[in-house]
Amino acid sequence: MNLDLTGKTALVGGSTQGIGRATAMELALLGANVVLIARNEDALNATLNELSTRHGQTHRYLVADFSEPGAVQEAITQHVQQYPDVHILINNTGGPAGGPLLDAKPEEFIQTFHNHLLNNQTLVQAVVPAMKQAGYGRIVNIISTSVKQPIVGLGVSNTIRGAVAQWAKTLSLELGKFGITVNNVLPGYTRTARLDAVLAMRASSSGKTEDEVAAQMESEIPIGRFATAEEVAAAAAFLCTPAAAAISGINVPVDGGKTGSL
Repeated sequence: MNLDLTGKTALVGGSTQGIGRATAMELALLGANVVLIARNEDALNATLNELSTRHGQTHRYLVADFSEPGAVQEAITQHVQQYPDVHILINNTGGPAGGPLLDAKPEEFIQTFHNHLLNNQTLVQAVVPAMKQAGYGRIVNIISTSVKQPIVGLGVSNTIRGAVAQWAKTLSLELGKFGITVNNVLPGYTRTARLDAVLAMRASSSGKTEDEVAAQMESEIPIGRFATAEEVAAAAAFLCTPAAAAISGINVPVDGGKTGSL
């Protein structure tokens, strides 16, 4: 099975923490040159220094805040002018604050739409020309199992994640003939800062401790535990390899079997 990404360049969003960071690490281990993108330059430098270079890779980073689409547009435009070859794009950024859908303000939907779908579109438009020229492209969107089964208390996220999933499926139909695949990885409850926020929110609303809430949530997962960021990253990285060339337009839950549908 060909998992070798030597000579390929991967652009990874939200890559200084959680699933984004773990995915950057995994892609580097498979031989890819990695371009990190996030808003905190100190954290970018720290992550850059931890990436594998055993294949003689060259790693870089871009500073851009995904809450400012214009900054993302400027950063990626300047980057591809200087370094046009991008073969892999990992679309990943943090989700919005939780809360009931009925309480959500219009601006919350608009900001989340910008952070996720519009930034994804901007990055895709910037890198697809090089993918077409190379005859090799992998676009992987880190979304959520909420596109299959909405998560209580994450109303805005459920709404916008679903839009991203449909966007990705449509894109896969347009780009397949160029050797470019588009897939979604759907993390379930995963040990990240995002999960910590969910635990705190549910503990506050239920009157239980965070440990009690976590135990209840884990009891609903068939494997009996939360996933790790590294386990989600492994699924994302596989979809980027030559071995996954015929896999496109799908959702891949990494949730320990919790999602109640195929």
